[in-house]
Amino acid sequence: MRVVLDTNILVSGVLSPTGAAGALLDLALGGRVELVSSPILLDELEDVLGRFVQRSAAAEIRAAVEEIAQVVEPEVVPMVADDPDDDHVLAAAASGRALYIITRDRHLLTLGEYASIRILDTVPGLHAVRARLEEAQP
Repeated sequence: MRVVLDTNILVSGVLSPTGAAGALLDLALGGRVELVSSPILLDELEDVLGRFVQRSAAAEIRAAVEEIAQVVEPEVVPMVADDPDDDHVLAAAASGRALYIITRDRHLLTLGEYASIRILDTVPGLHAVRARLEEAQP
């Protein structure tokens, strides 16, 4: 199952690993879900994390995420979200054929869905991912 964890989720997961965002990050790091990302999202992750941790640590975290993620370079960036900066999240999800976008961004959450990709907040996203994983169990 492919999932885009928006930058705000990844940062929360790194800074608060015991919460729902941390659980989502653990599922990705453990290979239970396939993380979809893009160069823009990875740059944003490193930049935002650099505000909270040393730049070298932010670069290491970016490299770790990049190593496990399917990194896509969308050719087309839709103009859909109320905040144009959010369109790259939608583009990455569509290019990577993600099932979910998990975010705390209100502009994306307002959409609810894009190109058959469900857009969910952290806790509902974690529940949806776990339910999918349970369905896939033999």
